[in-house]
Amino acid sequence: MPLPANTGITRSTWITAAALLSLACNALAAPAACTAASGPAVTPVMELYTSEGCSSCPPADKWLSSLKGSGMVVQAFHVGYWDYIGWVDRFAAPAYTKRQHEVAERNKLRSVYTPQAVLNGKDLPAWGPRPPGGKEPARAGIVLTQLAPDQFEAVVTPVAALQLAPSWSAYWTVTEHGHNSKVQAGENAGEFLKHDFVVRQYTQAGDYKSEGAAPQKLVFRSIAATPGHERQINLVVFDLKTGRTLQALSLQCAA
Repeated sequence: MPLPANTGITRSTWITAAALLSLACNALAAPAACTAASGPAVTPVMELYTSEGCSSCPPADKWLSSLKGSGMVVQAFHVGYWDYIGWVDRFAAPAYTKRQHEVAERNKLRSVYTPQAVLNGKDLPAWGPRPPGGKEPARAGIVLTQLAPDQFEAVVTPVAALQLAPSWSAYWTVTEHGHNSKVQAGENAGEFLKHDFVVRQYTQAGDYKSEGAAPQKLVFRSIAATPGHERQINLVVFDLKTGRTLQALSLQCAA
């Protein structure tokens, strides 16, 4: 860029000013980071264990869809132990069934079943209507940020005024809306099933000891987004012994 004539401005001053202007323009052009922070109360976490091979599950799936906009972290874990009937649930994964068994053990249940709703780690046989919002003070704060399209970072900070569990754990999920299936066999043969909050990825973030109020940084690499389906990145922090939710957060970023 040539130096303007007759301005009385030195070349070094002009170069510095031009550089600062360029940085300012780049900052204005850069998209704002996609981030979210949890509030003072525990965000409720609703889990539904369901299967496309279970004839009693479609009403529960429909009920779960009604929780859009509830402010909860909602997750539909599809399990595969009904696949033998004749229809393989393409959304199921062994890790989801394993998690359901862990939930059953914490709740002292004799067996797993579908549909099963779980609210904040507790079995909820009488699911629906919409559960009340969270009022329990959070024992941890979460700030969740998207670093790249499939890279995320969370900072979990214990609330100093409240006692965090002696040990805590966390897990990530990727959930998506707007999936459907035309079931060709099994108990739901002929049905057109619609699904929201479908868990597409479940990743344990590790177990931690509570030591003062020091923040803990967690990182996550997600699977690629599925075109045409809104997705949420969820982090749930819970008591390692009881499974009780200590805090949770959901992040939805533009594609």
